[in-house]
Amino acid sequence: MHPTDTTPARRLAIALAAPSNSGRLQAAMTAGTSPDPSYVEPLIERAGIEPDFGVREMLTWALLQLPREQVIERVIAELRAGSQQAQTQALHTLSKLGDERAWPAITGELLLSENDELARTAWRAAVACAPAGDRADLAAVLSTQLGRGDTDIMRSLSRALVALGAEAEAPIAAARLAAQATGDASVLTHAEATERLLADPEASFALDPTDAARLGRAHSGARGAH
Repeated sequence: MHPTDTTPARRLAIALAAPSNSGRLQAAMTAGTSPDPSYVEPLIERAGIEPDFGVREMLTWALLQLPREQVIERVIAELRAGSQQAQTQALHTLSKLGDERAWPAITGELLLSENDELARTAWRAAVACAPAGDRADLAAVLSTQLGRGDTDIMRSLSRALVALGAEAEAPIAAARLAAQATGDASVLTHAEATERLLADPEASFALDPTDAARLGRAHSGARGAH
């Protein structure tokens, strides 16, 4: 065995590269159960390439057991230089930490990414990390994404806007009025559904039959234009 294989971080890195999902899951669980500050690097490196969702969730949990200062510093670095999956996992970790120090690193490029999974993870992280004085600006940015994607993406955006509370009311109303003026059915439908959710945050995000029909026509028209 190479001498460096005896360090806790190296042993964890080897275990996290096990061929079986269950082996990698157990390695991540063990790292979180017996946390060591040196585990930050191998956990984040693995999160950037791990193919299994359950293992990625356990990697995030393990990171949350480690020193916050060290994790935040390394996660922010991943946002700036990591792959798309690495950025998504870093944002997911930040959404759990909810630390304002990470806010400047959650850029407009991430919030408006064309990749739906990256964007919606950025929405959650931004809501969790935005200082009080920046929440209105965040709501304005997020409202530009109304009408985006399928129902799951719409639900994610609506939940992010609702989490901003009163700060989101004016931007959503403005988007609704603009959509009414331009006839943008997707934005109009999504804005109205989000306003209903703002009025009753405990309700489920749902499109009523009229909404669904309007959205279906909008999507059909968009496909036909290509």
